[in-house]
Amino acid sequence: MGTVREKARRSAPRLIVGTVLATLLTLTTAGAALGGPSGGDGSGTGAAVAARTDAYIRDVAGDVGTEPHNLNPIWQSPDIKVCPTAIECATSQNPIVGVTNYVFVKLNNPGPYGSGVSTGTLELYRTTPGGGASWPIHWTLIGAVATSSFAGVTTVTIPWNGVPGPGHFCLLARWVSPTDPMTSEGPSHSTNTRNNNNIAWRNVDSVNPAPGTPEVRPFAIGNETDVPTRNDIVFAQRGEPFQNAGGRIVADLGPVLFQRWVQAGRPGTGIREVGRTQVEIVAPNAKISDLLLNPGERPEFSLIFSTQTVSSRQFVVDVVQFGPAKAGGEKTDVGGVQYLIRTAQRG
Repeated sequence: MGTVREKARRSAPRLIVGTVLATLLTLTTAGAALGGPSGGDGSGTGAAVAARTDAYIRDVAGDVGTEPHNLNPIWQSPDIKVCPTAIECATSQNPIVGVTNYVFVKLNNPGPYGSGVSTGTLELYRTTPGGGASWPIHWTLIGAVATSSFAGVTTVTIPWNGVPGPGHFCLLARWVSPTDPMTSEGPSHSTNTRNNNNIAWRNVDSVNPAPGTPEVRPFAIGNETDVPTRNDIVFAQRGEPFQNAGGRIVADLGPVLFQRWVQAGRPGTGIREVGRTQVEIVAPNAKISDLLLNPGERPEFSLIFSTQTVSSRQFVVDVVQFGPAKAGGEKTDVGGVQYLIRTAQRG
């Protein structure tokens, strides 16, 4: 009897080791069948090829989900829409401060990297309008909804409770799914958006100045890198310039940014100084150049829209920050806002 017990004790470690080895062999074999850690499709997902899903949010109208891409502007997603009620509106509107608004986000399925029903969570964030918003430090969560993306287009509604003033924001939508993971994410939000079809960004603002009553909008520029950078603010008007209808656009840089611009030599085109810290945009395409930003910095300034006349036309102005998205990189579009301007009757 003692001999049997002794044999059992000697055999137990062998059984445990054998079981572990068998388990590791099974996992290794399974991993090889999936193509290793990348899942065999170069996506770095670790998910089985057959189980890989791909739902995407468009950055521009012609976006088909390819990542990365060079389409522009990446901050005018047609798949993000703000509405005042839980019934989807025809066109996105500025959120109404102090009440519940609703954000509608469209998930397109399938994308180029997978198929089938994709289950996950749609997250919605906000930040000050502008460019250079580092992820995640400059973004505030609005809400999140667990849902599934089916073949075709799935519209997800996220309530936005108690919208804070002044009511002008950049919005960021992120689709987070275990079978449809991000390719990669770093501090550069603009790079993240180009590299991940799970991420989309909308910065569009309606402006309605009445004669003699200017409208003011906040605008922030940021440094997404870990070294000091030089940045440009570009003003590009599409179609007829706002100035042709008696309109004015003034950037009030505030004392800090204005002093940095002066120290850089007041560089730029299509602009003129009109105040102690103000620069007026006087050409359809203008630029304030070489604003120094420290690592992680995101200062805010004001854009002032005013008019002396009433016009039935809509004027479109894109204000864009161009700066490095990585240390030592060339200046590129790191975010902006499209302003849709319609003058209003004084009232």
